[in-house]
Amino acid sequence: MAISKKLLNPDERLLISTRQHPKALFGPILVLVLLLALGVFVQVAGNSTLLAQIVWVLCAIGIVWFVLRPFLDWLTTVHAFTDRRLITRRGILTRRGHDIPLARVSDVSIEIHLLDRLFGCGSLLIADASTHGLVRLNDIPDVEGTQRTLNELLHELHTGRGGNEGV
Repeated sequence: MAISKKLLNPDERLLISTRQHPKALFGPILVLVLLLALGVFVQVAGNSTLLAQIVWVLCAIGIVWFVLRPFLDWLTTVHAFTDRRLITRRGILTRRGHDIPLARVSDVSIEIHLLDRLFGCGSLLIADASTHGLVRLNDIPDVEGTQRTLNELLHELHTGRGGNEGV
């Protein structure tokens, strides 16, 4: 599971724990290929080794900023749904988190674009009764299944048919 058990309260059940679909990394991979192609082209076609070294240094900076940083951001971002709340955690050096109690969630909708359909993912849009208004979770794997599970949880919560009957 992608989320740490220490983030859960006593008697809280983790239902869904996920990170963004790897589709989110296609842009950085494309940038990596282009930067490496640029470096190789200048190395082979150029007459100056100084120019080649400058281009490789610029390519290395670009790789760190446009490839490594998004990859680490993808790797450290997790979304989880428990029977009580939505938990999001992200960040490489500074961890940021956001918890939304399920009792405040008023609507759950999805967006699935053409490319998302090919990869079986989409965006989950969660409206809550706070100043944030709408929380958008992009590239969620099996977004329709996640929406169904979340709708079932909300139905149980609002009708009082939670898992705590007879306790």
